[in-house]
Amino acid sequence: MAKPAQLLNIEPANELKFLGPFRTAVASYMRLTNPTDHDIFFKIKTTAPKKYCVRPNCGLLEPHESQEIAIVLQPFIFDSNEKNKHKFMVQSMVKPDDEEINLEDLWKKYPEKLMDSKLRCVFECPLDSNQPAPVAESATVAAPPNSKQSAGTDPAASNDAGAQFANAQFNAMSNEDEQKSEASLLKEVKKLRDNESVLRQENLQLREQIIQLHMQVDGRAKEQSSAATAAKSVPVQSVPVHYQNPYSPPPQLARNPPLELMYTVIAAVVMGIIGILIGKVMYSEGNK
Repeated sequence: MAKPAQLLNIEPANELKFLGPFRTAVASYMRLTNPTDHDIFFKIKTTAPKKYCVRPNCGLLEPHESQEIAIVLQPFIFDSNEKNKHKFMVQSMVKPDDEEINLEDLWKKYPEKLMDSKLRCVFECPLDSNQPAPVAESATVAAPPNSKQSAGTDPAASNDAGAQFANAQFNAMSNEDEQKSEASLLKEVKKLRDNESVLRQENLQLREQIIQLHMQVDGRAKEQSSAATAAKSVPVQSVPVHYQNPYSPPPQLARNPPLELMYTVIAAVVMGIIGILIGKVMYSEGNK
């Protein structure tokens, strides 16, 4: 199946240049422009993901929108005799209108709609006292793809072999990037699940506390209602009232029974003595 036409305008179109010396990080910039009337997803891959830092490496471009991509090459020891095989690939796809889908799942679900553009990396390092002069072979580093081939080689065959090698490198790099992205997504999902479990436990605790409070309130209401019902059902008993004679002396003025008995005995003795005296008197008068 034929690939769709190019969707994004890429500047630069063929190669990314990095100017040395490479003892520190070196940055190069790429500009992506969406000339269409559709939203376009993009993703940037490289054959050397550990040596480059790309920000942003994926995203969405709205119609006629542009975005600058920063590509930072990490410090390394530059050797002009070593051939550079670093490449970048920009993948793009029109956003589907019929559904909402994750960006990572989009590339897997619609592989036939992918459009890719490849750029190679060129290292240019000025001469200094710490580095030897580059030999003639270093010219092959910055040579364009259509440079002259060595004698006795077939240009078409070499181009096909180079394309197959680049595709193999990109596939390996894509698998590595997907594994990294899946690992990061799994970490995020695990963190979200842990937070969700904590929130669920807190929610259950709050529900239990609310249920306990409702039970306490209902118990108190039942106790109050049962007490009120019991108070209404108990008959009112007549309390005997002690009757007090209004003519009786107050309790504090009542006679003491032992004193009263003693007074009575004394009165009787006195009356007896008086009777005896009267009898004696009457007897003596009668004898006269």
